Amino acid sequence: MKQATRFGLMLSVATAALAASPAVSQVENGDADEASTNVGMLEEIVITAVPISGTKMTTSVSTSSLSADEIRNFAPRSTAEIFRNIPGIRSESSGGGGNANIAVRGLPISTGGAKFLSLQEDGLPVLQFGDIAFGNADNFLRADSTISQIQAVRGGSASTFAQNSPGGVINMISKTGAQEGGSIGITRGIGFDRTQLDFEYGGPLADDLSFHVGGFYRTGEGTRNTGFNGDDGGQIKANITKDFENGYVRLYFKHLNDRETTFLPMPLLATGTNENPKFRSVEGFDAKSDTPHSPFLLSGVGLDGENNRRRFDLDDGIRALSTAIGIEFEFDLADDWRISNRGRYSENSGGFVAPFPASVASASSLAEQIGGAGATLGYANGPSGGQAIADPAALNGNGLAMSVALFDVDVNDFDNFANDLKLAKSFEMGDMGDVDVTFGYYKASQTINMDWVWNSFLMEVKGEDAALLDVFDANGQKQTLNGLFQFGDPFGGCCTRNYNADYDTDAPYASVSWITGDLSLDASLRYTFGDVSGSFAGTIQAPFDVTGDGVIEGPEQNVNLVDLANPSPVDYTYDYASYTFGANYLLTDDLAVFARYSRGGSANADRLLFGPAIAADGSLVDEDAAVDIVKQTEAGVKLRTGGLNLFGTFFYAKTEEQNFEITSLTFIDRKYRAYGFELEGAYSYGPFDITAGLTWTDADIVEDNLSPDLVGNTPRRQADLIYQVTPSYTDYGFTIGANIIGTTSSFAQFNNELKLPGYTQVNLFANYEILPDLVLSANVNNLFDTLGVTEAEEGSILPNSDAVIRARAINGRTASVTLRYSF
Repeated sequence: MKQATRFGLMLSVATAALAASPAVSQVENGDADEASTNVGMLEEIVITAVPISGTKMTTSVSTSSLSADEIRNFAPRSTAEIFRNIPGIRSESSGGGGNANIAVRGLPISTGGAKFLSLQEDGLPVLQFGDIAFGNADNFLRADSTISQIQAVRGGSASTFAQNSPGGVINMISKTGAQEGGSIGITRGIGFDRTQLDFEYGGPLADDLSFHVGGFYRTGEGTRNTGFNGDDGGQIKANITKDFENGYVRLYFKHLNDRETTFLPMPLLATGTNENPKFRSVEGFDAKSDTPHSPFLLSGVGLDGENNRRRFDLDDGIRALSTAIGIEFEFDLADDWRISNRGRYSENSGGFVAPFPASVASASSLAEQIGGAGATLGYANGPSGGQAIADPAALNGNGLAMSVALFDVDVNDFDNFANDLKLAKSFEMGDMGDVDVTFGYYKASQTINMDWVWNSFLMEVKGEDAALLDVFDANGQKQTLNGLFQFGDPFGGCCTRNYNADYDTDAPYASVSWITGDLSLDASLRYTFGDVSGSFAGTIQAPFDVTGDGVIEGPEQNVNLVDLANPSPVDYTYDYASYTFGANYLLTDDLAVFARYSRGGSANADRLLFGPAIAADGSLVDEDAAVDIVKQTEAGVKLRTGGLNLFGTFFYAKTEEQNFEITSLTFIDRKYRAYGFELEGAYSYGPFDITAGLTWTDADIVEDNLSPDLVGNTPRRQADLIYQVTPSYTDYGFTIGANIIGTTSSFAQFNNELKLPGYTQVNLFANYEILPDLVLSANVNNLFDTLGVTEAEEGSILPNSDAVIRARAINGRTASVTLRYSF
């Protein structure tokens, strides 16, 4: 569907809905502002990815909710840091403002992003696929004060009530103005440069008309020492709701214009053994606060996806431009029929640029790799620009240099459209109970149009203001251009490409729910049809005058170009069934048990274009490659007594995956098995509150068609145990608490040699009500300055020797203060 047609459809539906005849009250989603005020965890209303809304106590799914107050107390530095507090969710939040790897219940992260999990805003996905290369859904998702609550459903009905989400759904629910009021707050980093202004206000415009508007603006260097203003931008969101006697209509708008620095792996020193490694920072480079970003690698020239000259700007980081309009309505019809619809069109574009250390080694050895035997080094820029480096072994006290692949991607078009239409009817069956049936149709489209236009540089390993390095051969001839040694990637020509593909999805679904006495039963079926068309072009190498000075020199003699003359087509279809059935039984008013089985799928998108799955005519070599299926069994118990709420779930899942991992250039075709249990609890006693979550997982590879030696190994970065604990105490207008996040050890790679040590991160928060509605808050993220490593490129080290690996670590200690006025 083209842009004009999409806008036309949205406006037509909006006009028809607003003209609809009056009737009953708005459903729970319209009252989302009040959802976070429910007393008792198990009494919260679940509206995300379920056949009919109900409390956690009465639904047969594993759900969690985070209120607006809880989110503020977590002291998050990014949206992904919020998700760490959801049981069952493993959110690797070391990438900065986006680009997070998010997994659920042992389902693997073989590549990046959130392959088996759907990130949503107000019940619709931000992007149709969660693991688009350099286009993770969280790149276009920001949490601010317009959020009423976050709901997460793990497994279960997420397979049939959402798309590409067999592992679950995380839904950020916006305030709607159902309760009048607003707030304005300003947050300032202490010890790091970031200032953020948040605002929001909503309320009635008339007896049957309400609105909400809000957003944020943020600017500063960010949480690490980049040497430039890398965090700059914000968003505004607004909605307006018209109530009728029998329902409501809501119009929605969002505009996001933001850029945030994103952090890729960086040098880290590893000693000890693979089983028991000791990690510490490299001399002169603090892994907790430094980054390969530098003001001396801030901009430069290269080629775009059409082989024209372009300039890159490293301070763009993750560039997110998104404008969305949407409509939501629900009406009660005659004879107990009910119709509801959510629809949204989003124009998305931007980019992704960040330095990735392709290799870290002695400065002299890297010089010889580029310039041959006898090569020497000099500073390409910085305070010592133009000077020779007499003793590379003494460079910065570590003697190291980095071959940097500048991951530079233009996100030309990520536009998407989604519409979810439901028609439901309730039947009262007398002594047999009540039956609800739902028929739905989900229609979506997603464009993925990107250019990969990488370049390669040589850089010193230095924590702040690192300079680029030039290489001279044994005859003194310069082999680099201001530190650049390759127009393209340093991996041999893998990663200069463009692709433009459209992914259309149609998914009819149906469900039936039966409530009789204390027993609730439900079953649902979804059938997905996908249609993919487009083209992609890979890399060729040829001489090219990139600088435009009329001379072919150094790196210009072998430039990576997009092979525009020989594009490859993409043209295939796929279809698959998803289904689930579950039961919930109230043993007493305060004790319930549930069980569920589900089968769902996650369709592969652009990552198939890298591997052998696409035939020369654009069709699939193996039709099974289009979709990865997840089968999951769950059983759990829910208990409340006094001030205590407990929710425990056992899960067992089987997963398959065909994919491509960029940084290792590895194709994947394997199957996994995972089982374990989740515990979630909340307890209140007077002024004391505590919430906690724990997930234990045992996962392994059960089949691998490309690397059979990996069978029996644990998926990389899958810890046996992850946990979250948040105690707090409130009295006399003062609140103090801690948010504790922890993980046990995991393997860095699938070969199961090098372990990533477990760690515990403690975040501290305190709030004081200076005056009624005026609150001063302070928080410290990573109070004890823990070195927590979330991923590493290397899979092994030599025992009892110093090894420099490439790894991502959580931010070190950062603190901020917030002054917030509510009105």
